[in-house]
This record gives sequence, C-alpha cells and structure tokens, in this order.
Amino acid sequence: MSVSILVVDDEPAIRQLLEDLLSAEGHAVLSATDGRSALQQLHSGARPCVILLDLMMPLLDGWQTAQQLRGDPELRTIPFAVIAANPRYEADAYRMGAAAWLGKPLDIAALLETVEQLCQAA
Repeated sequence: MSVSILVVDDEPAIRQLLEDLLSAEGHAVLSATDGRSALQQLHSGARPCVILLDLMMPLLDGWQTAQQLRGDPELRTIPFAVIAANPRYEADAYRMGAAAWLGKPLDIAALLETVEQLCQAA
C-alpha cells in the first residue's frame, strides 16, 4: 500500500536517505527543510499518514512545529515520530505528543516498522 510520508529535516543527506529508503518501500514521500515549510505543505492540503520530524532545525524547529500541529484542529490527528540524535529529549518528545521516537543514527528496521504501524493506525 502506498502512503504519503512527510520527512522534515534540515540535513540534506538525512532527507535524501529517508526519501530513497521510503520510496523504495513504495511510499510517496514529501519533504521539508524546516517546520515552516512542512506546515505550509500541510495547510496546502498534504495529508501524510505520518510526519518524521527532526527537532533541531532553522526557522521553525521540531518543538515549535509539534506545538503548532497539536494546536491545529485540522492537523492534530496526524501522528509524528521524532528523529533526533540526543536521547535526553525522548521523554520531552513524548510529552509534546510524539507517537514515536527514533534516535540517530537511525535503525532502518525500527524506522520502517514505526512508519508501518503509524500509517496502519491512521
């Protein structure tokens, strides 16, 4: 089943890796370099089954993006998985509404399993 996934990360290499990996699994992949760009896509009608959200980004970081997602009645039901290098943020990510936590460096099997679970639940 092809589903749309939104990858939000300011690092081009990580975005490309995720796009290539998820596309190879048959998913349609949207991408954004920061939270502002992601929210623009969502407000323009994009409805991914999951958002893969980096925390540390310019313009609008992952924390601010998550806050705006949860505060918007049209977007709050879209699950997001936080992707971050610093494990000390994991508990905070769940408190802000993350459906999953994926540490960097990424465990590809865990990433694919998380995407599958969140998209099936959506």
